[in-house]
Amino acid sequence: MEFSHRPVLLSEALDALRILPNGRYVDGTFGRGGHARGLLERLDAHGQLLAIDRDPAAIEYGRAAFADEPRLTLLHATFADLGALSQQYGPFDGVLLDLGVSSPQLDDAERGFSFARSGPLDMRMDFSSGESAAGYLSRVDERELADTLWRLGEEKFSRQIARAIVNDRVETPFERTDQLAGLVARVVKTREAGKHPATRTFQALRMQVNGELGQLDGVLQAALEVLKPGGRLVVISFHSLEDRRVKNFMREHSQPPQASRRRPLAPEPVALKLDKPDKARFATEIEVAANPRSRSAVLRAATRSTAPC
Repeated sequence: MEFSHRPVLLSEALDALRILPNGRYVDGTFGRGGHARGLLERLDAHGQLLAIDRDPAAIEYGRAAFADEPRLTLLHATFADLGALSQQYGPFDGVLLDLGVSSPQLDDAERGFSFARSGPLDMRMDFSSGESAAGYLSRVDERELADTLWRLGEEKFSRQIARAIVNDRVETPFERTDQLAGLVARVVKTREAGKHPATRTFQALRMQVNGELGQLDGVLQAALEVLKPGGRLVVISFHSLEDRRVKNFMREHSQPPQASRRRPLAPEPVALKLDKPDKARFATEIEVAANPRSRSAVLRAATRSTAPC
């Protein structure tokens, strides 16, 4: 089945990369190739793009849609693989990371990402490996589940939801998206305007199943390591947990080390630095009207420092 997908902040991301026509770039979340296609349009015959995705469906689509594109190398890989891949394909002039879930993943009921459609409670980005959301809910204890919902979903009713899940699964395991969404709707009495009550629970479970924050922390450091001096790091995030990590990473790596009154500044230089990050960018009203999923998107960008270490 074909699913439509609109790349978020496309022109802003391409501008932020400051693309060199003959440069080498990474698209760390290929999806349906929206950003990759735009990037390739700005490369000349000598430019190269390495695109990766942990979703086998995205790779299958890309290999068919871009079969005649010699400048594109498309690989089934995770963020954790970026450092190793750089040894063969890098270093790079820019790294683009579009975090979160793509529209095809959300719209495909069989993937289990959305409470809007009934489907198996899976939520894995790579459906060929790892534990599904249903598997996680079948074994996790109440305290850990409440912590997951609070920490990854910022769900203020995390304890009540966790208790209800643990109680209900004794008779009926949670295996369908509508089953879980119905329980959350029953438990959460106070509704956020414009949001389904299960939004935060589904976010938390998806991030838990896919280890998203750990993946993000790893790829930010890897991206800094594989960039050439003067190379650009561009990240699009969709909720505060991701954006906060990206913002803090860029800020921390663009600050000089602090000297102590009691202890002089250590002589060892910091090997990897960023210049002062750009001002955050957001979707325009026109883009939000055309693609409501862009409403929460935040783009942050910074340059790998060219200053001597």
